[in-house]
Amino acid sequence: MRATEAEIAADLELIASATREAGEIAMRYFRQSPDVWMKPGASPVSEADIAVDLFLKDVLRKARPDYGWLSEETADSPERLDAARTFIVDPIDGTRAFIDDRDMWCVSVAVVEGGRPYVGVLACPAMGEFYTATLGGGANLDGRRLKIDPGPRDPAIAGPKPLVEAAKAQFPTMRSVPYIPSLAYRVAMVASGRIDATFVKPKSHDWDLAAADLILAEAGGSIRERNGEVPLYGGPDPRHGSLVAGGAFLLNSLQKMIADLDE
Repeated sequence: MRATEAEIAADLELIASATREAGEIAMRYFRQSPDVWMKPGASPVSEADIAVDLFLKDVLRKARPDYGWLSEETADSPERLDAARTFIVDPIDGTRAFIDDRDMWCVSVAVVEGGRPYVGVLACPAMGEFYTATLGGGANLDGRRLKIDPGPRDPAIAGPKPLVEAAKAQFPTMRSVPYIPSLAYRVAMVASGRIDATFVKPKSHDWDLAAADLILAEAGGSIRERNGEVPLYGGPDPRHGSLVAGGAFLLNSLQKMIADLDE
């Protein structure tokens, strides 16, 4: 059964409140030299990631005990696959930026049903930004409704260098974009119009994308796979292949580039 308007509103209220507080918890560690160690695969994690994860798990699962739980910093369990709805969480998206004292990181929380998010929130406290979106209810940045420009002449396109270089051949006046360490924030930047599109290299995960996906979709854009489909979240494998995110005027061309690259 699909979430009702009342359920969506209640979940947004719950998640927005918890995510704001989670951002405040993260800020207590930010630029305070938190303990850092390496996970398998040479990915860093800090004590701040764990503190935020534990807080969100406690608050959200107590409020919605029938929802599944998928988080970057929690050992995955197949039990979540039995739940109709699932919280998908990245306690700190952009951990490398966080531990390097750079402000481009965020707390990402979404609720997914039937493979697609219906509530998404990004708290970016070091930048003083807070994004929210609900399915059919629009996307907002600090209360301001987001709507993608229908087609700038000189698009700003981010992502891995080989794909950005390929895009320059098709869009010779495109603008370069400095490296953006948080994937969720990079997608949110597309939604807010600060960049126009981004490529996403393979092996991103549900927790990097689910909340930002809804924010972008409600602003009039989309994330697409190489076959043109939108990604699904909350399945057995949280990993994704090559993706592209942007507005309608760029998506078809950029999607063809990732399809050709993967052939």
